[in-house]
Formats: sequence, structure tokens, C-alpha cells
Amino acid sequence: MPIIENLVVEEYGAFVGKKQGRVVVTVKDKIVAEAPLLHLQTIVVASNGVSVSSDVLAACCEEGIPIHFVDSRGRAYAAVYSAGLTGTVRTRRAQLKAYDEKIALTLARAVARAKLQNQAGLLRYAAKYRQESAPEVYAILRDAMTEVLVKADEALRVLPEAAHIETLRESLLAVEGQGAQHYWRGFAALLPKNLEWPGRTGRGALDPVNSALNYGYGILYGQVERAIVLAGLDPYAGFVHADRPGKPSLVFDLVEPFRQPVVDRALLNFLNKGGEIERDDKGLLAEACRRGLAERVLDRLERPTEYHDKQFGLRQIIQMQARELATFLRGDRVEFEPYVARF
Repeated sequence: MPIIENLVVEEYGAFVGKKQGRVVVTVKDKIVAEAPLLHLQTIVVASNGVSVSSDVLAACCEEGIPIHFVDSRGRAYAAVYSAGLTGTVRTRRAQLKAYDEKIALTLARAVARAKLQNQAGLLRYAAKYRQESAPEVYAILRDAMTEVLVKADEALRVLPEAAHIETLRESLLAVEGQGAQHYWRGFAALLPKNLEWPGRTGRGALDPVNSALNYGYGILYGQVERAIVLAGLDPYAGFVHADRPGKPSLVFDLVEPFRQPVVDRALLNFLNKGGEIERDDKGLLAEACRRGLAERVLDRLERPTEYHDKQFGLRQIIQMQARELATFLRGDRVEFEPYVARF
């Protein structure tokens, strides 16, 4: 039996229990998955009607294994962590204080620029394989990439005289949105011709591609939130995204540079190799499709890539980014550089 590091539970009516150092998933008294706690890193509950025993909750909290809950559209609605895994009070005090200081402006611009750079990077990576085989697509990708890079540079120059993050936010998000229009134009050119694509839509999307993207992002949100909590940061106190009740704005900030190398790339690879996005009779992603998407996103997170001149899995890089952000906010690090992927 293969070692399971990331357990995804997507079967309706499943029961998640514990037996002799293992998490055991059963459906109608039949064991469908077993994962030793020794190797387990995360549990993702991605279906309604799933029961999780208190023994599993206690064991996961003791071992530092987070349990993430996402709905059928990939929207994260809860997570369980051990209270003892949070970092120092000093980190959170520094994080909240930074919101009213110049450091917030610097951080917000840098995060927006990194996201745009990664959007351009994915388009560049896709273009180099199409210069001869699909010259029309190549031209679209190169043009979109160039426009996104223009916006990436512009992000660092937005309102240099701004005194507070709330003054900067609207203009910065406008630049980010303009770059996104070009990115999604290039992204559309990479999709198989038979797929419906109305353009990028977030919450409530019913078309297959947006549904798959939203679901993949939901899985990624959980991974980023875990890293933020382990670094001692407050996931609800962000900088680029405004505060809203129940909205983990720092998660939304830190996730931005990872959308393209993790979710977008995984989905494009799947679709361009003949994969299909299956939906149920309600138009939602089918259970098998959700499981497959979650597994692909989690697989991408394990792929090694270069960071600080060494090879790390993207999951490790996310955790390192959260810790580097924490030390930057505390004043123990001179600068914070959001992740820019090497495609």
C-alpha cells in the first residue's frame, strides 16, 4: 500500500476514524483508505456527510496535522489546528502594527508584483513550446506576457506618495486587475478548443474550467493557511486584501504568487493531456474529478523547484515564505521577497 501524506476524503457518508496509529476512512463499513499518522501531513475533507472522530481530531492536533474542510466548489470553510502550534505573541503584535506603517505599502506592492511576474512566467513557459507548432497561439501568449510584465513593473510604482495601505489598495488592485485581464487572455489560448470559457469568474462559477480553478485554489488556500498559522501569523490580518468578517485576508495575500505554479499549471497540464472535467447532474464537479484535482494540486506542492539556490518542494517554500514574512514583520529580516517561480 502506498504511503499517504495528504489524505483527501471526498466520499459522501465517509467516516474518518483512528486505529493503531493510522487514520482509517470507511464508507458503509468498507475501508477505502488508510494513512499512518507517522507519514501524514494534511487531511482534506472535501464532501458533505463526512464524520470525523474525536480520536482523529486529538491525534492530528497532537501530531501537528491540520484538517481542512472545503465544500464542493473548493471554498475553504473551516480548519482544525492544535492551539499549541501558533507562534509567538510578538509576531502577531508586529503584524498588526505593520498595517499602519510604510512596511505595509512595501509588502503590498511586492506581493502584487510577484503575482504578475508568475503570471507572465507561466505564459512565457507555455509559449516556448508553441513557437513553431502553434505560431498564432505563440503570438497571443507573447503579447499577453509582455502586457503582464508592464503591469508588474507598474505595481512597484503605484502611488509612491501613499501614506497608508488603505490609500494604496484600490489603485494597486486596479493594476493587478489590468494585468489579470491579459493573463487570462493568454490562459484562454492554452485551453483545448472544446472547452467552454466565459472568462475568469470566481465565486459561484458553474463552467468547468472556472469550477476546477476555484476548487484547486480552495485546496491551495488550506496549505497556505497552515503555513501562516505555523509561522505565528494571524491569517485574518492581511495587507493587499481588505479586512472582512470571516475572510482570511493574509491567506489571500500570500497565496497570490502560488496560484500559477501550483494550480494553473497543474490544470493546464491535465487538460492538454486529454483530461476531462466531469460534473454531476447539478453542474458541480463530480466526486472523482474533485479527488483528481486535489491530488494533482497536492502533487504539484511536492515537486522540487529552486529557491534560495537550493531545491525545495513548493509546500516547503510556502512554509519558508510564511516564516520569512514573520521575521520581516518583526524586524529580524531586512526585506521580504515574495516567491517568483522559475518555470
